[in-house]
Amino acid sequence: MTTPEPLLARARALQLHGVVSHWDACAQAPWIAPLIEWEETERSRRSLERRLRCAHIGRFKPLADFDWRWPEQCDPAAVAELMTLAFLETATNAILVGPSGLGKTTIAQNIAHQAVLRGQTVLFTTAGQLLGELAALDSDSALRRRLRHYASPTLLVIDEVGYLSYSNRHADLLFELISRRHEKKSTLITTNKSFAEWSEVFPNAACVVALIDRLVHHAEIIALKGQSWRHKEAQERAATNARKRKSARSPA
Repeated sequence: MTTPEPLLARARALQLHGVVSHWDACAQAPWIAPLIEWEETERSRRSLERRLRCAHIGRFKPLADFDWRWPEQCDPAAVAELMTLAFLETATNAILVGPSGLGKTTIAQNIAHQAVLRGQTVLFTTAGQLLGELAALDSDSALRRRLRHYASPTLLVIDEVGYLSYSNRHADLLFELISRRHEKKSTLITTNKSFAEWSEVFPNAACVVALIDRLVHHAEIIALKGQSWRHKEAQERAATNARKRKSARSPA
């Protein structure tokens, strides 16, 4: 049975000021323990819903359904280590590098979702959305507020770096954001470009080398290689449809 002292501490943590101020009158009441437990459970549920909503992770395939045999190169043990979220404790970055269609986004979404379930603040965005939004702000005060917004989560996921090319201003904004998070918060990047190719993503940007240096300073880098899973599925659908059409044309 729960003793009154821990219950009082839990009531204070919940900021149940009326209950705390009349503790002597209600400490032994049979309803006090269920009341506190109900409040804790409901607040935990609402907090999880709020963090999931604010994370913007979207729909994704669980890693339990991920076909680890498909990529020609992938380290499931390294991904499993990221799923423990130990890298968040040391503000280590995580970078998933590989061609399109190998599951980088799916892995990133699973890590982000796990972090939310563990009580962490998370924000999932694409490079295009992030940099487009920051570059569109026309006042210094609005830009500073938005940079603080992106700098604050325990885990920031920036998906699809490398699918578009960006201006020097975009590069400078990303450098500013990564610098604010450097050695303070973890950033997870998915990219289809090797770091040697990032000069193509940010042509003529002077900060590219410094940007990469901050990203990889404390980082776990996982490389994936192979054929696109989506391309494989498209080929299989085409083959299945061809067989159906051939069967339909065949005489009974």
